[in-house]
Amino acid sequence: MGERILVTGGAGFIGSELVSQLVAEGHEVIVADNLVNGKRANLDHLEGTRCTLAVVDIRDQQAMASLMKGVSIVYHLACLGVRHSLHDPLANHDVNATGSLTVLEAARRAGVPRFVYVSSSEVYGTARYAPMSEDHPTFPMTVYGGGKLAGECYARALHRVHGYPTVVVRPFNSFGQRSHHEGDSGEVIPKFMLRAMAGREMVIFGDGAQTRDFTHVSDTARGIRLAGMSEAAIGQTINLGQGSEISMNALASAIALAVGRPDAPVCYDSPRPGDVLRLIADSSLARDILGFVPQVSLKDGLRQLHRWYLAGHVPAERLLHDEHTHNWTVEHAA
Repeated sequence: MGERILVTGGAGFIGSELVSQLVAEGHEVIVADNLVNGKRANLDHLEGTRCTLAVVDIRDQQAMASLMKGVSIVYHLACLGVRHSLHDPLANHDVNATGSLTVLEAARRAGVPRFVYVSSSEVYGTARYAPMSEDHPTFPMTVYGGGKLAGECYARALHRVHGYPTVVVRPFNSFGQRSHHEGDSGEVIPKFMLRAMAGREMVIFGDGAQTRDFTHVSDTARGIRLAGMSEAAIGQTINLGQGSEISMNALASAIALAVGRPDAPVCYDSPRPGDVLRLIADSSLARDILGFVPQVSLKDGLRQLHRWYLAGHVPAERLLHDEHTHNWTVEHAA
């Protein structure tokens, strides 16, 4: 019958893909999400399966303790994002750092046998060498990155002091179906794609030379899932990335081709505050411990995302009503 598994943030972008994979494996999944960034619609395809949604805040100690009963693995993904931390750093820290400690302690006290803390490549800041291994120095450039790093430290501390079996994973940038384009959760690939589909300019901040390592969400979620199933992963900190980098200029061109608009316009704006200039993962540890090898290329993933938007039958122009260019400012965050 599979395990009983708790996924915090399971109605979000990566979380809903992880939940889908766990359900497909025959597990019973409890999703804990306050629906600030997550959406009920992200779980609609799982109706009638062994998946239930608990609308709770991860900072609610009593609620989290009650959800731990009978759980074999906690996958902790719930967080507020990078751009949110620029306009509301205290709330961002409270959810990402304090909230993570609340969930960790609830799981430890309940005796949950495994805890997977999902961090972020943002803990590194800009690459000082490439590719970036898990030993790369951590110099986060935002409160988001700092809060994620704090959560990592809490997970490792509970493992070292109490012997609690935790795993830390650091996904690099993910993309794919159910990705966020809206508000302060909006990310570059869905924002670029919807703008290109609607005939609008794709907005590049700075000179466009900054790079990212994009991994399809199905691969990211698979790596996270495997981290919770591997005995060898306990106590480890593990990167999850494609292992290749692309500049924002090249990404805009790739997206224009993927949507069939090779002449889609691009414009340039001032650099974003807190923007990391270079990220590229060394995921050899994930390969060695988890057998993690990404299966979806950026080119194929972009085509899949385009087809997904078309299948949703919602015009790109309408979706862009919730997309804001300067989504790190208070007035454009919602």
